[in-house]
Amino acid sequence: MRTKEEILEEARRRNVRFVRLQFTDVLGILKNVAIPVSQLEKALDNEIMFDGSSIEGYTRIEESDMNLRPDYDTFTVFPWRTQEGASVARLICDVHRPSGEPFVGDPRFVLKRVLEEVKSLGFTAYAGPECEFFLFRLGSDGTPTTHTQDQGGYFDLGPVDLGEDARREIVITLEEMGFEVEASHHEVAEGQHEIDFRYDTALTTADNVATFKYVTRAIARRHGLHATFMPKPLFGVNGSGMHTHLSLFADGENAFYDPKGPYQLSKTALSFIAGLMEHAPGFTAITNPLVNSYKRLVPGYEAPVYVSWSAHNRSAMVRVPASREKGTRVELRSPDPSSNPYLALAVMLKGGLDGVKRGLEPPASVDQNIFEMSPAERREYGIRSLPGSIEAALERLKEDTVVREALGEHVYTHFVRAKELEWDLYRTQISRWELDQYLGIF
Repeated sequence: MRTKEEILEEARRRNVRFVRLQFTDVLGILKNVAIPVSQLEKALDNEIMFDGSSIEGYTRIEESDMNLRPDYDTFTVFPWRTQEGASVARLICDVHRPSGEPFVGDPRFVLKRVLEEVKSLGFTAYAGPECEFFLFRLGSDGTPTTHTQDQGGYFDLGPVDLGEDARREIVITLEEMGFEVEASHHEVAEGQHEIDFRYDTALTTADNVATFKYVTRAIARRHGLHATFMPKPLFGVNGSGMHTHLSLFADGENAFYDPKGPYQLSKTALSFIAGLMEHAPGFTAITNPLVNSYKRLVPGYEAPVYVSWSAHNRSAMVRVPASREKGTRVELRSPDPSSNPYLALAVMLKGGLDGVKRGLEPPASVDQNIFEMSPAERREYGIRSLPGSIEAALERLKEDTVVREALGEHVYTHFVRAKELEWDLYRTQISRWELDQYLGIF
């Protein structure tokens, strides 16, 4: 636990001139209030206010005053400097009302509330994401294009992988900010990359994902590239996922491990898997929140489409990696990196916990390639499909009281309203495909 005095001293020692007080809106867009370092002590005393009326999913204009309360342990100095040679630091903040109570529309608070439930059951939740992204060239006017900077494939390296330098600098920057990066590599599609950092407690992991996205975009820009976490920016190639590894620990031991259980999995692990499977259709709108997300969740591009689990194969939605004992975990493969990390982890954990509390049992592990099964075979195994559009996902969300409870009524209402508007705008647009397909014929 860092102290106020330690933070002020580090800011002086490292010539910090500005501090970004960061938080996210309901859709996961990183926001910040930038203050000069002269106001840092005031910020650390929880005295910084901001107008929340224009933040997606926050409050009405007549009740817009919000209070930022920094989490001291998130103080980090960005390794790059401004043009004036000064340093910039950041603090991730919890959002409170002026009266002092936490703001229920703050996604970080939503996750913390679920983690209190995890704690009440005697567990600590850990999570480890695998964030994929594309690097595209910038146009002459500085706007993003969809032109890749390489022709690389899975695990390729330079000179084929021309994004290698940018990816290397991203890794170095993250390590300088305290991340433990475990691996980085080129992904399957041209211009697609992945950087994996060590698992941590769920709240720290959500903070790390938000930071990772910000750093990746900033470093890519320095290389004349645009980093995008859009799930499916290119037709005909793999999209970007955020496979998320989850585990529960109790008294320092992995609660998912049982050397005598099936596949060496404990009853807790199996019930957690069953909870994920039961609530996956309901939380997909949160873990895959864009219209574009559902162009990734289609057969043929490695992304899971069917609600299933396996101790072996990667076509299942929930996979159990081979590692056991301390490393026993489940991997949910459906989320994508456009999701709000706080809300995504909140609903995943809530779904799994519901399975644990109710003692649910998953169906048999599906060890054959689900994509190669016929519809009749999938019905025989009781395999359901994930929602095929954000419209369908929102309907499933509305039906799932457990996921709605995780979000809270405020976040649920604002999220659904924003996404229904997004769907309505999308479905009324005339696409290039429609013009090419129909204009000359009909």
